[in-house]
Amino acid sequence: MVTPHRSDTTAVFRILDANLDRAREGLRIIEEWFRFGLNHTELAARCKEMRQTLAQWHHDELRAARDTPNDVGTALSHPQEEVRADVQALLRANLCRIEEALRVLEEYAKLYKTEMAIACKQMRYQVYTLESQLFSPHLRQRLETARLYLVTSPHDRLLEIVEAALQGGVEIVQYRDKETPDEQRFAQAIALKKLCDRYQALFLVNDRVDLALAVDADGVHLGQTDLPIATARQILGPSKIIGCSTTNPTELEKALNEGADYVGVGPVYETPTKPGKAAAGHSYVSYAKDHCPVPWFAIGSIDTENLGDVLAAGAERVAVVRSLMHSENPTLTAQYFAAQLKRQQTLQDCEEATA
Repeated sequence: MVTPHRSDTTAVFRILDANLDRAREGLRIIEEWFRFGLNHTELAARCKEMRQTLAQWHHDELRAARDTPNDVGTALSHPQEEVRADVQALLRANLCRIEEALRVLEEYAKLYKTEMAIACKQMRYQVYTLESQLFSPHLRQRLETARLYLVTSPHDRLLEIVEAALQGGVEIVQYRDKETPDEQRFAQAIALKKLCDRYQALFLVNDRVDLALAVDADGVHLGQTDLPIATARQILGPSKIIGCSTTNPTELEKALNEGADYVGVGPVYETPTKPGKAAAGHSYVSYAKDHCPVPWFAIGSIDTENLGDVLAAGAERVAVVRSLMHSENPTLTAQYFAAQLKRQQTLQDCEEATA
């Protein structure tokens, strides 16, 4: 709670009141663009939800501390605040306003209500994600439409296999290699990035944020024990994609709160890629279908034999490793996966159209 000195308490209340207003106003401006400018229901709803969450913290005792006539800040202005060059400049200015206000709320709420400070911190990460989705839609659009995701494993014919899989319909490639020396990994990552660019596929790096930054990858995929998503976002910038592995609903909620652009859901079946990790099973796939608002990929020993069961459990996207990396014909195997995923999407579209 706040210090017992009344003057300090009033000042803290005024700061919280002003920044709650500032954050809510900024969110409304962004929300209106998502709603009327982009016709994006989900992102508009996300802004509205954050506004309503902040409104719940805007208690009467904070409003009562407001003293507009004696607020020295009302007379302060800057020429850049008077003009906006275009819509993009307007949106950027208001996103900065929201982020700054949330940071102030996070710090001063530590003197008021700890749970409010935690909520504002989590919300700030969500706004970072909104910013990246707003200003780098091409990557997010490609992520949204992608269905088939290849996670590599070390192989003597790495580039050959990846290119064959891309020819068969792979839309995302994650470079995963935990053993090769950095010099060789750097060279392979550069080659894979060029290959993915040629086939218009997204290229991500597993774990290594530094390597993703060095080769200008489209993003990074993080595990539960890797760098925090917010730290990776600060390093890579708002335009890059950040994914996160999850094995249960608790990890899924954490990844979403921290601003993951997509999540891995699994392992659906036990896999040597994750030794000692129990299978999450079809139940977690079904849970993700009902509770995950961002793109998610079922992963974990998914092959041509069990793909139908995974799709029946609710998956619309899958990530595979051995099924493609160890395939005698990666192109044909990828084509099979892609065809089944497309069929699943067509069936779902038909169901939604007749609902």
